[in-house]
Amino acid sequence: MALNNSYDARLVQQETAVGAGIQVLLLALIGTAIGMGPAGWLTGLAFAIATWAVLSRALHRSRLRSFGAANRVTLGRAILVGGVTALVADSFQDSPPVTLFVGLTAVALILDGVDGKVARRTGTSTPLGARFDMEVDAFLILVLSVYVSMAMGPWVLLIGGMRYVFVAAARVWPWLNAALPPSTARKTVAALQGVLLLVAGANLLPHLVNVGVAALALGLLVWSFGRDVLWLLRASRVRPAHIERPTRELVAQ
Repeated sequence: MALNNSYDARLVQQETAVGAGIQVLLLALIGTAIGMGPAGWLTGLAFAIATWAVLSRALHRSRLRSFGAANRVTLGRAILVGGVTALVADSFQDSPPVTLFVGLTAVALILDGVDGKVARRTGTSTPLGARFDMEVDAFLILVLSVYVSMAMGPWVLLIGGMRYVFVAAARVWPWLNAALPPSTARKTVAALQGVLLLVAGANLLPHLVNVGVAALALGLLVWSFGRDVLWLLRASRVRPAHIERPTRELVAQ
């Protein structure tokens, strides 16, 4: 039995290596198509290595015997996010082709609704899968906010940075780690962030309209986080503090 478990573990780890290989292949295709510069290459490769290392370590600690279809979808999204990250890094020198930027980002956003459904239908939902999905979502929003901020100013970075500020704040105030009740509004706001940033970043609308779209995304996010933080504060005052892992819905915003 120990031999079988070891074999299964090796197979699971191989999935992350294949993902890293596909990431490098995607970067090569992008680089060939647009003549990507050193900044794009280095950033894309760093993303591939970091994803492989962090995911491999998480898989080893979780002892999953099967990577699972849902995690494969999320890994595919992560590969696309790596391509978008490389394009954004390269955009500090040259603007990326709008079609390529929008295409990669749009597919990554669409697949965001697929991995969860696959996990539920196959009965393979795991804490690792939820965390993996959450981190890919959050990083894509951060990358998009960096890209949009180059045209609109640093205030847009608040959109991508808010989740990370929340996580940092939770280390200081543990009551922020308490579980939140389910909320359709929270899920809707989280899903809209990528869509609104993509619309603003595509630069297909007048500049003032794009600024309004980005401002709408920020306003909705501030409202959602503010509402949840207020709820957590009130809850911490009326019952004994019970520290739990952050819920996927809040931290994925």
